[in-house]
Amino acid sequence: MEYTNLGKTGLMVSRLSFGSWITFGNQIGDSVSERLMDMAYEAGVNFFDNAEVYANGESERVMGRILKARDWSRDSFIVSSKAFFGAGAQVPTQKGLSRKHLVEACHQALQRLQLEYLDLYFCHRPDKATPIEETVWTMHNLIQQGKILYWGTSEWSAQEIMEAHMVAKQYNLIGPVVEQPQYNMLVRDKVEVEYSQIYKTVGLGTTIWSPLASGLLTGKYQNGQDASGRLKREELGWLAERLLQEENFTKVEKLTALSKELGIGLPQLGVAWCLKNPNVSTVILGASKLEQLAETLKSDQVLDALTDEVMDRIEAILGNKPEMPPY
Repeated sequence: MEYTNLGKTGLMVSRLSFGSWITFGNQIGDSVSERLMDMAYEAGVNFFDNAEVYANGESERVMGRILKARDWSRDSFIVSSKAFFGAGAQVPTQKGLSRKHLVEACHQALQRLQLEYLDLYFCHRPDKATPIEETVWTMHNLIQQGKILYWGTSEWSAQEIMEAHMVAKQYNLIGPVVEQPQYNMLVRDKVEVEYSQIYKTVGLGTTIWSPLASGLLTGKYQNGQDASGRLKREELGWLAERLLQEENFTKVEKLTALSKELGIGLPQLGVAWCLKNPNVSTVILGASKLEQLAETLKSDQVLDALTDEVMDRIEAILGNKPEMPPY
């Protein structure tokens, strides 16, 4: 496993990481969750991603029980939580990025995960109803209190991230160091274009999610297969509507042929393609089966197969290279 700095921080994160979205406390049982965590850790993964909203907090409880049962040294792994949606929010104060919710969500995540601090704490979405000053001050204070070590954003625009940095600079506070965006062969604009300048200006790190487009880039949905896959779940209808398009099925068919020609699995091709982007700090892997994770954990071993010529062939298949604006 290779490790790299998370943006401009000194935090070294494994290039491949593991997340529990959809699966823990929801799609799979605790015994499978344990074996997946063990497999990832033994392969060198040091970052485990979670959030308050995943299975309404149950995902964090499952991960917390696993971490509690292991004898892993606390300084050998990184754990995140994310706040915005709440863990089954019923009233307005149980969600958003207000000081009240961020503080209480942090405490609740620590209880569920059975940890003394979070390594990374993300603002899961921007909150138009809360002043950015309040959010930045709260995150800074949580760092000062030792409850979190670093903070970041997820699915924020470049403008919103820079607004947070402007506030941090104005008041001499600690700003966000990492963004968690969706990034894969079919969803590219934010990572490749919108954030292109802030990698240079503030040293933004990225922990990208859905590298395989929720399974579409594994070929599992071709010809109407796998009715039990992620994109067929009710809570992911918003993603399915965007991804389950005829043109994407055609691209997957061509990518499948290319991966066979290269002698590597299509999931490995998809993850390795993400790793080729130098602005991707770590790729968050998800899995409901051991064989799925075993395959994608080897994605960094096939990087040499993605030569410039192969990358050009992939680009020709995708036909969606984002245009850089004139600067």
